[in-house]
Amino acid sequence: MEAESMAMKVLLTGADGFLGRALAQALAGTAGIGTLILVDRAFHGQPPAGAECRDGDLANPAFLDVLFADPPDAVIHLASVPGSLAEKEPELGWQANVLAPFGLVRRAAGRRRADGTPLRFIFASSIAVYGDLGVAPVTPDTPARPRMSYGAHKLMTEILVSDLTRRGELSGVSLRLPGLVARPLTESGHGSAFMSRVIHMAARGEPYDCPVPEDAAAWWMSREACVAAFLHALATAGGPSVVQLPALHLTAGVVAAAAAGLHGHRPRITWGDDPGLTRLFGRFPPLDQRAAEAAGYQADRDAEALARAALTA
Repeated sequence: MEAESMAMKVLLTGADGFLGRALAQALAGTAGIGTLILVDRAFHGQPPAGAECRDGDLANPAFLDVLFADPPDAVIHLASVPGSLAEKEPELGWQANVLAPFGLVRRAAGRRRADGTPLRFIFASSIAVYGDLGVAPVTPDTPARPRMSYGAHKLMTEILVSDLTRRGELSGVSLRLPGLVARPLTESGHGSAFMSRVIHMAARGEPYDCPVPEDAAAWWMSREACVAAFLHALATAGGPSVVQLPALHLTAGVVAAAAAGLHGHRPRITWGDDPGLTRLFGRFPPLDQRAAEAAGYQADRDAEALARAALTA
């Protein structure tokens, strides 16, 4: 069912992050959005014209009271701390990845938009919910068995969003994000950082010691394609409450070659075999994305399109 065309008030958390900055720009240019509230702990860049910025801690109930004094029509929750950091600092992970989204979801639940429908709540989940995967293609029926705190935190919030949607208190959807590329070389804290680094270094023609082997297979998605997925989720209601976003199932070697090929040279990558990173990020099976595609979500077209979009991120 298509969402109403009336001017919406949208609240976006994690708005100063890699995905958040691009999504904020896209939302600011989207017809039908009258008010855009951007939320993060701090803002380091220039927000889109007309957007309102709110800096604070989402785990603080008083800050949530301020945000919901005049409730939005839709909430897009991106804010979290990355997996490796959540593993090293469990209290930080609990505060940012459990208490914050739970408080936000509970504030949104039960509220109604002007047309009487529940608030739209779009949660950025992660493929970390799956844990170790075998060789069989991943489908909507693949069980979630997270092996890290980050994945467990995401799964907890998915369950809450789905339950409140079942109860009619939210119009919620959790989007399971694959590895997004290409993050800036300066970003750290992501175990999958090599996925972005291999693109940057291959495109530059510079040497890079990649910690996983050339045949390490993962699910890849550009920030551009991910932004389109969130815009689609905002523009629609109904459907499944959990969606595994479509992605390209590619090896690191294929992606590196595509990035280098855009500039007419070969990648200068030395391939490693870090057992931990390879297990977590380099042995992904194929992804059966027919259900997500039927719901209107799309992956990048191919490796070249992925690399081109990643390098303009």
